[in-house]
Amino acid sequence: MPKLTQVLVAVPQSEAARYFKNLRQQEEFEVRVVTSTDDALTDLRDRDNNTDVLVMSQSLPETTELTNDLRQSYPRLLIVLVDEEADFAIPGQADEISTDPFEGDDLARRIQRLMSDRQLETLRADSLPAVRLFAKRLRDASGELGKLQAAAAACREMNYDYVACYRQESDSPISLELRAQDGGRPIKAVAPKMASADDLMGWVAKTGQSRVASPEDTPNHPLVAKGRLGSVACVPVNISGVRYGVLVACRDVPGSVTQENVLMLELISAQLAAALSKEGVR
Repeated sequence: MPKLTQVLVAVPQSEAARYFKNLRQQEEFEVRVVTSTDDALTDLRDRDNNTDVLVMSQSLPETTELTNDLRQSYPRLLIVLVDEEADFAIPGQADEISTDPFEGDDLARRIQRLMSDRQLETLRADSLPAVRLFAKRLRDASGELGKLQAAAAACREMNYDYVACYRQESDSPISLELRAQDGGRPIKAVAPKMASADDLMGWVAKTGQSRVASPEDTPNHPLVAKGRLGSVACVPVNISGVRYGVLVACRDVPGSVTQENVLMLELISAQLAAALSKEGVR
């Protein structure tokens, strides 16, 4: 069964039923509706929810500020703004904007196009020399530990100051164990050997979604929260419903991880998961 596109809609209470009814007509959409930006944030942070696309009405307060913030914390989240009062609008930090969401299924078509473009983006990036080189390294690496260490080393070469691979040991409660790392000796010595549901690694393991954090964010990586490192990207290492763990990549400079950086990490993690699957790792 094809994976459903998870759509979170944030609109005023008076519009909630209309949006839910129209978007639920698309069989490939799984739709959740909230009625404030605060509720949208709460939903996004919930470890039990996955979100591919966030649709927000411009009639809600502080949507511009929220969009800018989400771009940093959820770099792979697709954002569609709706402004039914405008004849023409520019998306700005959003990925798309719709001024007449239900005329000719405009909103649904924009969501479908964004998801299609995301898939093409991944396929194009998969052909990059760095990704092909990593695929060769994985083939040459021996066993689970060798492949995890190859992934850590490859990410370190992508201008990260510290990289770690955590193996998911338990689903309930979430428990992850450090298996491989690459970076300076002082950071490696104090890096957490276990991760849990309360930190960034646990959140990503639970939701299966990538996330970026700076020192002030929660959940977080302990060393970033304490200011030892400036920013962290964490991506899941999953394939075909099997969750192996998470890949963590940190930089000294806050705010230095981009959407493109996260895409490359996701490609590395996808190849790693495929290689671990061939090793028979569960």
